[in-house]
Amino acid sequence: MADPTGTTVDQFGDENTRKIGPDIPPAMLTIDQIARLLNCSTRTVFRLNDAGRMPRPVRLGALVRWNRGQIERWIAAECPKPERSAR
Repeated sequence: MADPTGTTVDQFGDENTRKIGPDIPPAMLTIDQIARLLNCSTRTVFRLNDAGRMPRPVRLGALVRWNRGQIERWIAAECPKPERSAR
């Protein structure tokens, strides 16, 4: 979505977020985007993750990202503790 000044702003309030197409949001979410979805701090997201109370992130080299679909389903299911397999 564009504001009156022409700056592109996504649903998370991020300016100029890379998108796959004109209306397709990114498939992977950053820690900041997850925190905004949950209306909490990034530290809280890390605590939830460390406690195993949310879907696991994907590590891409030094990057940490969460699958948008998994996070949206987790939120829709009222944030249950996911069943995790052994690492």
